[in-house]
Amino acid sequence: MLTVPVRQLGESERRAVERLLDHDPFAGAQVAERIAARGLSWWRAEGRILGYGARRNLESLCWLGGNLTPVLATDAAVAAFADLLAGEERLCSSIVGRADAVLGLWDRLSDIWGPARDVRPNQPLLATDTLPPVPADPEVRRVRPGEVDLLFPAAVAMYTEEVGVSPLAEDAGRSYRRRVNDLVRSGRAYARFVDGTVVFKAELAVVTKRTAQVQGVWVAPEWRGRGIATGAMAAVVRDALLRVAPTVSLYVNDFNLPARRVYERCGFQPIGTLATILF
Repeated sequence: MLTVPVRQLGESERRAVERLLDHDPFAGAQVAERIAARGLSWWRAEGRILGYGARRNLESLCWLGGNLTPVLATDAAVAAFADLLAGEERLCSSIVGRADAVLGLWDRLSDIWGPARDVRPNQPLLATDTLPPVPADPEVRRVRPGEVDLLFPAAVAMYTEEVGVSPLAEDAGRSYRRRVNDLVRSGRAYARFVDGTVVFKAELAVVTKRTAQVQGVWVAPEWRGRGIATGAMAAVVRDALLRVAPTVSLYVNDFNLPARRVYERCGFQPIGTLATILF
């Protein structure tokens, strides 16, 4: 029998939450960024953060918003979170986090929340804190605000290829375009342009005091196989380490061997395994 109930956490417990997030700065990066920006009040954060553990000994967290993300979730916490969530309608578009916790939640929720559109059980989590050992491509740079119209088609193509659905399907892509605009405006979007066309792109989708997490890495189909990705990623990593955060991290599908080779050449090392359930 579960003796420790799950509870929704509020701003008064922010310090305890931040201390816990510091114990898993890479897998919990997205949650840490959201809390740093908007706190724990659900009406500002656009999501809820659930806690497991005694009031003076918080053990595990679970972010519930557009994504469902367990952080440092023990087996007991996974069972407790699942028990609570099973009584709620699924509103999240994905479950993502450390593989053991995500798959444990899915084992308990799949009969209620399923079926999933895709289950990705093995996504290596990688990080580096050193400048890449390979030369950076000098043509890769931060995207300027006036170049959003050039970047946006490449961003749509990347999202559709990676996620399996178009970001234009919901609200004609307005929210996705706002996201791309925000990344460009904050200096977190990178690209290489050739004759006004994006041939490589990547973003620092999550930034915390501990890490800059790269997402949205994409090479135009007609440029694949030419060897541009390694130098391009090296440019992104170099700028992020010198300007943004003390580490750079990312996660990748285990079957994407070309991308994994690129990240290895750029100095990334494995630090764990994530999993993603897509709805």
